[in-house]
Amino acid sequence: MNRKVILTAIASLLLVSQLFAHAMWIETNPSGKKGISQEVRVYFGEFGDKDITPTATWFSDISQFSLVLVAPDGTETILKATPKEMYYSASFTPTSEGVYSLAMHHVVKQVYNGMVLDYNSSATVQVGAANVKSARPSRNVIAVLPTVKASYVASQPISIQAFFEGRPAGQKEVEVVAPNGWSKKLYTDSLGFASFTPLWDGKYNVEYTSTEKKEGDHQSEKFSSWYYCSTMIITVGRP
Repeated sequence: MNRKVILTAIASLLLVSQLFAHAMWIETNPSGKKGISQEVRVYFGEFGDKDITPTATWFSDISQFSLVLVAPDGTETILKATPKEMYYSASFTPTSEGVYSLAMHHVVKQVYNGMVLDYNSSATVQVGAANVKSARPSRNVIAVLPTVKASYVASQPISIQAFFEGRPAGQKEVEVVAPNGWSKKLYTDSLGFASFTPLWDGKYNVEYTSTEKKEGDHQSEKFSSWYYCSTMIITVGRP
């Protein structure tokens, strides 16, 4: 094998490794006010390393993601996001009290190392004193959602639930990454529930991934597996 082929193979492996480490995620205030515009940001990068990729260098076509807002009554609205230097920005104005859900989704156009990369992210916004403990199941194939609260506090446990194809994902591994990069593996019960107690204030990333072995054609390229990645950012305040 000549040097050029070896270098190409190494570069491909490094790219695939980076793609697995990277993810897309939504950030927004977990509480909102009726009639007040709320910003929603979509990032791409490595959350645990605080490595955010500038939008000008996002790979392939991931900037073409879809971002859907689901109102408390189930009404869906597609939000238009515009590029900033480090993230895409969108906004919405709540018109009623209740829990609003956000779902970001994108299937990457290019096939990497025989895999289709399927990025997903969810967020919830509580408006008013809604007596709701959980959000509507995500419209995405894969999702992880927390018990809905207007705020989360350090040293108080947070319950999350994983979903796949609209059903609770039981006996699955979920990773939580703290603001300082510390991480912990969680394992869901038969109903997809797990919990963790945040030790510090700041933003936590909850990530659930799944790889399915299946073959087919995607954008005229052959693939042998489908990689799903779902993220949820939980903002934790001080006690």
